[in-house]
Amino acid sequence: MKTVVLDGFAVNPGDLNWDFLGEFGSYTVYDRSNEDEVASRIGDADIVITNRMHITEDVLDKCPNLKFISAFGTGYDMINVPACRARGIEVCNIPGYSTSSVSQFAFSLMLAVSTRTDLFRKAVLDGTWTGRADFAYQNIPYVELENKTVGVYGCGAIGMRFAKLCSAFGMRVLAYRRSAQGGNVDGIEFTDRDTLLRESDFVSIHCPLTDETRGLVNSEFLSKMKKGAYLINTSRGAVINEADLYTALTDGTLAGAGIDVMVSEPPKKDNPLLKLDNCIITPHAAWVSREARLRLIDVLCKNIRSFIDSGEGINKVF
Repeated sequence: MKTVVLDGFAVNPGDLNWDFLGEFGSYTVYDRSNEDEVASRIGDADIVITNRMHITEDVLDKCPNLKFISAFGTGYDMINVPACRARGIEVCNIPGYSTSSVSQFAFSLMLAVSTRTDLFRKAVLDGTWTGRADFAYQNIPYVELENKTVGVYGCGAIGMRFAKLCSAFGMRVLAYRRSAQGGNVDGIEFTDRDTLLRESDFVSIHCPLTDETRGLVNSEFLSKMKKGAYLINTSRGAVINEADLYTALTDGTLAGAGIDVMVSEPPKKDNPLLKLDNCIITPHAAWVSREARLRLIDVLCKNIRSFIDSGEGINKVF
């Protein structure tokens, strides 16, 4: 078997190794690729692993030897799954590896937008605090989480872990997912979408990117949120309509937002969200703890080994 990794730098910037791939035959690892290099770099490979490079129908036509494609993570929206299915190519993802890391990061974004330690630190560094005897703390927003309501939109493994963190802070937790319209699980209240948006002081997005969720957080969604609420997103950037989010953050609909993912990554320098003081943006980093990346590689290895041994990966997506 011949394996090609199209864009391995994010998963392994040098602190891990690729030796496990040698178990399956020859392999080539590219730190980064451009979209127009994908087909030529795959060539006659049997296995391809991609982080963000798109595996399109055109790529599949040019690479007829492909038998197995793996996403370098949970999301696989960059892979044309129906076209792979039509060609008998197996597609796997790597679920569960980042549950602890992403839920922790989402919670840290909620702490960041509610506590604004960045602004308190800035007041120290720029001399505002040390230069005044009567520093005006009230000029920096600081909101307690206890007794506030958080809405978890998309309550899978990561959403459930995030919900438990919120419960530990004394928050009321509402959750929405299509498979559970009501009921209470471990103190988490499952409810309908509109109730969650109307009653939540914080809304955290944890749903996958699909045709149904693309642009989900738009003007209509935002208008149903409690006025002055906060939005957190660690799922996929395209779940949010960024123009509508900008409007909500500047007209007072939302008090703030903490987002780790954007529609275009990295974003263009003139993206207006980058200029907002009430929008904390991080560089799609929720999943990159070393612990999570080690788990990712372990699951990837098991998927490939299972496919070679049995003709089917463990985490087949269709």
